[in-house]
Amino acid sequence: MSPESNHNLDWQPNAPLINLRLRASVLARIRQFFADREVMEVETPALSQFTVTDRHIASLTVVTPNDGHYYLQTSPEYAMKRLLAAGSGCIYQICKAFRANEEGQRHNPEFTMLEWYRIGFDHHRLMNEIDDFLQHVLKMPPTQRMSYAQLFQHYLHLDIFYSPDEVLRNCIQQAGWMNAPVERLDRDTCLQLLMSHAIEPQLGFDAPLFVYDFPSSQAALARLSHTQPCVAERFELYIQGIEIANGFHELTDADEQKQRFLRDQVKRREHNQPIPNIDPRFLAALENGLPDCAGVALGIDRLIMLAAQARHIDEIISFNWRRS
Repeated sequence: MSPESNHNLDWQPNAPLINLRLRASVLARIRQFFADREVMEVETPALSQFTVTDRHIASLTVVTPNDGHYYLQTSPEYAMKRLLAAGSGCIYQICKAFRANEEGQRHNPEFTMLEWYRIGFDHHRLMNEIDDFLQHVLKMPPTQRMSYAQLFQHYLHLDIFYSPDEVLRNCIQQAGWMNAPVERLDRDTCLQLLMSHAIEPQLGFDAPLFVYDFPSSQAALARLSHTQPCVAERFELYIQGIEIANGFHELTDADEQKQRFLRDQVKRREHNQPIPNIDPRFLAALENGLPDCAGVALGIDRLIMLAAQARHIDEIISFNWRRS
């Protein structure tokens, strides 16, 4: 390439420098928040032999010359739980994570995630700490809370436990979001469509809002409630219509976790998706004993978009993936 053509390349950062300085300041405040609480910062591999089985997440693969396929991690969760099982105590991590097919106003395939775990916390106690975190880092007002069931009742007058599937499908059909027929949509897909299209854009404008106690079918890696087995002890945080964080009172039962992974694989097969192998080291850590804890994954880029009042993720990251 000639020197003249080099000058024509779009080499400058996406974000203005003032936003990159704000980003550095926010990261410093985050680290101070955890230092004050004596929560240890850790690092885990970005490249792994295994990845998540969740059918709604697509992993990026790396082909190595001698060892075949590896995965860029979609989250540091499995590795951090291995540290917890080894006796690390309360930990946090700020890291790069990667997800395929995610590009848009608030998505870049490479993004920055904050994940932390607090031993002895349930999901309510962790929500209290996130409330403190938001006030410390971004000086936000105190958070509000609604259960998942209350949310659907308030915005759509639907009972998530007793409304027939056909009623949910009719809501979607009438809204006109789907170009394809809705008859084959399962219950969880209906709930997720209603949440993302009808409810989520209205959340967290007066104050950050926690939505907690999800249906058990959407438990992911959360434990089920002892008093309400139809409910998973999971929450999500919304600010100005945007999902910022996803947290669990963590499942510690290795057998139950394995069964959930196997069900994920079945769903992936039904949808003609790649079927990753289950991570045996993660299950071995659970079998050894994961301490009772709660954990949360929070999107740093989205948090900084709020701090900078940015409309697009490109405004707060140095280089998006197309200019990397």
